[in-house]
Amino acid sequence: MHLSLFCLAKPVLHGYFRSSCSWRVRIAFALKGIEYDQAPVNLIKDGGQQLTEQYKALNPMQQVPAVEIDGITLSQSLAVIQYIDETRPGPRLLPADPKKRAQVRMISDVIASGIQPLQNLYVIQKIGAEKVQWAQHFIDRGFQALEPILKQTAGKYCVGDEISMADICLVPQVYNAERFKVDVGQYPTIKRLNQTLLEIEAFKVSNPSCQPDTPDDLRA
Repeated sequence: MHLSLFCLAKPVLHGYFRSSCSWRVRIAFALKGIEYDQAPVNLIKDGGQQLTEQYKALNPMQQVPAVEIDGITLSQSLAVIQYIDETRPGPRLLPADPKKRAQVRMISDVIASGIQPLQNLYVIQKIGAEKVQWAQHFIDRGFQALEPILKQTAGKYCVGDEISMADICLVPQVYNAERFKVDVGQYPTIKRLNQTLLEIEAFKVSNPSCQPDTPDDLRA
């Protein structure tokens, strides 16, 4: 009964418009057709709103996102995506087939563990003047691994012909690559998949250019 009452409440996403991890969760909610509220956490303003004691109580890592859902608070975007996939109807975000599911998790982890953390805001702020070259190096290094993997697994999307958590991770990472002036044309499979996914409504409505906290000068 208590869980049922919790399920009636909208999830709340504490995130930042340009955070790739927050964007992943927005895509997943959109694909599942889940209504949710957003509570913006500005990673730059006031020295970083994620560093306040109030936010630390939600996410001890002081990162975005944090998601309040079903009476619990979850951080780490892949954990959130897998939770909503397991508890909500709608298209599967992880395939039923164990081999394809493992491939989805592998691709997601390459991005979420092997690429994105090395060029996220906190790390880049520590690098200083060489931050662009640093980001380019680690994105290129990751894409050089990701491209041959995707050549083997991809159909219309990252793994076969169904959208999955791997696609949810790919699009924000390509967005970051383009922000840091990485030549995505070197990676034809990544480029093709990204272009296909950007035409899908769930990826459009979740884009950083149209969020409640998107600055006016960055709005589409």
